[in-house]
Amino acid sequence: MADEPEIDEHEDDDEQRLDPEAVARREAAMAKIVRMGDPVLRTVARPVDEFDGELREEISWMGQLMHDALGVGLAAPQVGISHRLFVYRVEPDSPIVAVINPELEWTGDDTELGEEGCLSIPGIQVDVERPVHVRVGGLDANGDVVHIEAEGLEARVIQHEMDHLDGVLILDRTSKDERKAAMRKLREMERSRAA
Repeated sequence: MADEPEIDEHEDDDEQRLDPEAVARREAAMAKIVRMGDPVLRTVARPVDEFDGELREEISWMGQLMHDALGVGLAAPQVGISHRLFVYRVEPDSPIVAVINPELEWTGDDTELGEEGCLSIPGIQVDVERPVHVRVGGLDANGDVVHIEAEGLEARVIQHEMDHLDGVLILDRTSKDERKAAMRKLREMERSRAA
């Protein structure tokens, strides 16, 4: 999931607020993130069954990539890896949390409409309705059981990343009109890049 502000070539004011090194790190990170249209983003990811050094390296790499891309969450399919794994960090000073083989255990009755962006669909923001409170169970990098109770932005980020593990994108969760407008904007952005 993309953090605010979402920065792309059409948002020069936001980009100017970042120092040149941060802009370069973001561009390098974004080049490693799979974009909408890649089949891995529409595929249900495979469960992780090996909890070893390779998995911990994957988590560390994803966390750094998410940080450099200025995101608040990143799922393994977004980097071309079909693993049921995501990392997130809602607060900039908080540690990065990795959740492996997550299962949604409970959602509250209250829902909230909120704007979401996605590192795999840069430059697009749409309104998505999601439960305000969730409880998720899963495993950490060592294979130990974890339970996360979250609300607000943290709950939204977790649900967004879990969607990626099931091949679901934010455009699937928004209204037909917003989806059409987003697709129109994507086509315009592609044309301007090609020009």
